Amino acid sequence: MAIESHLETLERKHGALEKEISDAMLSPATDDLKISDLKRRKLVLKEQIEKIRTLVTHH
Repeated sequence: MAIESHLETLERKHGALEKEISDAMLSPATDDLKISDLKRRKLVLKEQIEKIRTLVTHH
């Protein structure tokens, strides 16, 4: 199904952002603004994932 494929893509992107955030937090050269932006993007993806899961489980 297209929705399941989209969900998998979002989950992969979410995981990649999680790793990028971890790596950025370990690097003293990374500024707080970049980390905040990465966390915001991760949260947006998480919200999209939850919305899709809710739609799928209610249909």
